[in-house]
Amino acid sequence: MTSTKLFPQDPTIGARHGGGGGHRIFGRGGLKLVLLRLIADAPRHGYELIKAIEERLGGRYSPSPGVVYPTLTWLEEAGLVIVDAPDHGGRKRYRVTPAGLAFLAEQRQAADELMARMHAGVDGAGLRAGRPPQVARAIENLKLAMRMRLAREPLSDEQAHAFAAVLDQAAQHIERI
Repeated sequence: MTSTKLFPQDPTIGARHGGGGGHRIFGRGGLKLVLLRLIADAPRHGYELIKAIEERLGGRYSPSPGVVYPTLTWLEEAGLVIVDAPDHGGRKRYRVTPAGLAFLAEQRQAADELMARMHAGVDGAGLRAGRPPQVARAIENLKLAMRMRLAREPLSDEQAHAFAAVLDQAAQHIERI
């Protein structure tokens, strides 16, 4: 399945069209991409996804279950997420599939822009002042690159040490800035 079939190219992805449903906050197809990205960060229940979006937007917006759950069903039917066995409370936990990770890689720029917008707040008011959008984008790029590499074959001991060394070196450089 190609990205154009899943999310038609739409210049309004991430644009704000006024208050209301998730499509207006994120643009057409944006909520699907945000949910997929959050699930790729960590498997989650629908309620956890709603709360994660609300938190990232500083409480200014919380998508309704009536928007989120049909979107999760769509992501599942598209093969981008799978549902783990329901927990004791009967809640479904969603996990990204390899196809979902590949789709996120293909849509990296749009996903990064949406996540950066969420970090800055719906109207760009800078809810996380001090975190410029280019830094938020770079953080999201790094997280996705690490998840994608770790989703492939297991790291050898040598590769694990090299992987950790790269991250340690980056941390040291950042501390010196």
